[in-house]
Amino acid sequence: MIVTHAYRFALDPTPGQVGALLRHAGAARVAFNWGLARVKANLSQREAERSYGVPKDELTPPVSWSMYSMRKAWNQAKADVAPWWAECSKEAYATGLDRLATSLRNWQNSKKGKRKGPQMGFPRFRTKARAVPSIRFTTGTIRLEESRRHVTLPVLGTMSLIGSNRMKANTLDTAR
Repeated sequence: MIVTHAYRFALDPTPGQVGALLRHAGAARVAFNWGLARVKANLSQREAERSYGVPKDELTPPVSWSMYSMRKAWNQAKADVAPWWAECSKEAYATGLDRLATSLRNWQNSKKGKRKGPQMGFPRFRTKARAVPSIRFTTGTIRLEESRRHVTLPVLGTMSLIGSNRMKANTLDTAR
């Protein structure tokens, strides 16, 4: 039996911590945009090859849209794409790539009629002006302090919580 807890906290960061949080959100946006550019380039290449009559088995191999594959490719390219990558938690990049994988999956399912609701367009690049800065921490040293007034996050350290936090846990029990 695996029990997973999910918590959502409202942070009360200091001015210095606000900058660090925005840097992490920007890193997520960079990873999203890098992955999207990679996918678009691959799709364009394959489309151009088809237009020239290249047989299907000789087309450029498709790029995988899975989070795992994109993260693996990111780890190989990050030094060139974002030389400052070590300043942010790996969770920042994972957030961006996970959002991209979800966006691509939703677009594909919408296109095939497998997704309810209005048809979705292909994901667009995120800009600093339009994107809502956010980040998700799913692994690493995440610790709610005993006082329940502070949380410790990877790379960012200890941050105060807003007093109105409700410490509700969503529990997922997956017994097999």
